[in-house]
Amino acid sequence: MARKSKNQNFDQTLDTVRAHGFETAAFAGVPDGVMVSKQGVAAVIVPVKDGTAAYWERPGLLIQGEIARLLDRGYQKFMKTSKFEVPATAIQLENIHQFSEELNLLTGGISLYNQALGTTSDVYQYDRLKGREAVEAAPHRPWELTGGH
Repeated sequence: MARKSKNQNFDQTLDTVRAHGFETAAFAGVPDGVMVSKQGVAAVIVPVKDGTAAYWERPGLLIQGEIARLLDRGYQKFMKTSKFEVPATAIQLENIHQFSEELNLLTGGISLYNQALGTTSDVYQYDRLKGREAVEAAPHRPWELTGGH
């Protein structure tokens, strides 16, 4: 006999998040997408084939109606939108983390150890590594014989 899923369907998930103080609104860019927000943080969830909810946009700070991505540059975390980039504050990171944990719990998502420790970034761009992507030719090694000997 097949087991029943513990996860709620999409409509039940929306009712649950609304009951816990989240605001919901239709998201124009995605068919059937719903933006869920609370305390200045938002995410976009969509229904998947089995009827449950999944992230379309991961949680991020809501800036001028746009969900900002968390960018880690090694020395500082930034909130990046399509128009600008601002340094992230500790309160903003805490709000994103709290929002993610609560929404994950309500939607039946899996809580991972590294995410439970704190806010994880969407993009990592370390300044010391910038420009190392280009492949350079191996340097000549004088102890190795070349084709002429």
